[in-house]
Amino acid sequence: MNNYEINKNTIALLEAGERTQVIEEDNIFYVNNTPNKIMENSCEYFGSSLSGRQKGTISLTGISHKSPIIVEEESLMIFFPTTSPRLKNCSWISTKKIKRYYKNNDSVVIEYNNGQKISLNISYGIIDNQILRSALLEKNMISRKNEQKKV
Repeated sequence: MNNYEINKNTIALLEAGERTQVIEEDNIFYVNNTPNKIMENSCEYFGSSLSGRQKGTISLTGISHKSPIIVEEESLMIFFPTTSPRLKNCSWISTKKIKRYYKNNDSVVIEYNNGQKISLNISYGIIDNQILRSALLEKNMISRKNEQKKV
């Protein structure tokens, strides 16, 4: 498969060389594109660009490095990068449906509501920070939407 757009079932886009392992709630497969390219294409599909979404995150939160982004506003599809998006080994993780995350030796396991688990070889502190940043982005977006409804 060469093309893929993020949807409500997408859990993670994991870097796998020049390909991406796409993990959905009930499916795992590979796409012949990098996670960053899939993220860029998905942002464009929903009417923006990756850089535009990153600028939106800066506007809403002040976060300018390894920024979580809202891929699609209506359903608040928020993804965060595991490293700098400029790096080849960057993967993207959805914050929706995360049940918990925990340290397991030198890696972190993210467990989703459906029981699915993803193991990442990065520090617990990085994942914890990225999930907290994503929660701040979601809170600020919801607050802004609520303010607009009052007007």
